[in-house]
Amino acid sequence: MLHIVVCIKQVPDSREIRIDPVTNTLIRQGVPSIVNFYDLHGLEEALRIKDNIGARVTVVTMGPPPAIKALKECIALGADEAILVTDRKFAGADTLATSYVLAKTIEKVEEKWGKVDLVFCGKQTLDGDTGQVGPGIACRLDLEQLTYVGKVAKVDSEARKITVHRYLEDGTEVVETSMPALITALKELNEVRRASLPGMIRAARYEPITWTIADFENVDMSKIGLKGSPTVVGKTWVPEVRKIEGEIIKGDTPEQIAEQLTQKLAENNLAEKLGWV
Repeated sequence: MLHIVVCIKQVPDSREIRIDPVTNTLIRQGVPSIVNFYDLHGLEEALRIKDNIGARVTVVTMGPPPAIKALKECIALGADEAILVTDRKFAGADTLATSYVLAKTIEKVEEKWGKVDLVFCGKQTLDGDTGQVGPGIACRLDLEQLTYVGKVAKVDSEARKITVHRYLEDGTEVVETSMPALITALKELNEVRRASLPGMIRAARYEPITWTIADFENVDMSKIGLKGSPTVVGKTWVPEVRKIEGEIIKGDTPEQIAEQLTQKLAENNLAEKLGWV
């Protein structure tokens, strides 16, 4: 049976994000947190593989204790186990330090539950928006790397092969590679299921496994947290809000509205400026 690890992150709901006008930073207080939706598509694909050919699905996240809520949501959807990696020493991690800790976590998962065949990540997170953590994990664990995947065409557990469609700017690339492999998921990959009632009941009773720095052996302290994060944000700013004026054209019939629109375009020479003539 395949063993699949899904990496998720709890992020601020982008629909509720506000910017502090003084500091130009995100206001996180009072903003609800959700599971990064690209990660949910990765989880959904792992669960589909589980449904079709059988697999054990383990979900992991690095974050503060409240991230347990996100892990419980994944359990409700059908994941088998969930692991929270949390410690103040991990705080302030950029993508380089985050990929290091998650790679160490996957190695520890292998020690506990057996070799990992597939790792799913979202193509990026809603808050960081870099798309670097998944590839960073693949490089650290020497996994075959399949990014921007919009379709998993075939998983052959006996031959240990997987075939996917990568959605690129200039077309679609069909790739077959051997497992173990890491996949970064696009939203086009699937439609995320709703949690079932038994799943929600299990999630309510389930307590995710929590690992701290004390649970990891031979961790290089220079590669975690702020010490292991060379990324420096030199400046942030909010784009100026542009005011665009508009006019509503009214009329009793479509013909009257069309005639008024034609006159407006002619008066301002807009048709030519827009390349319509």
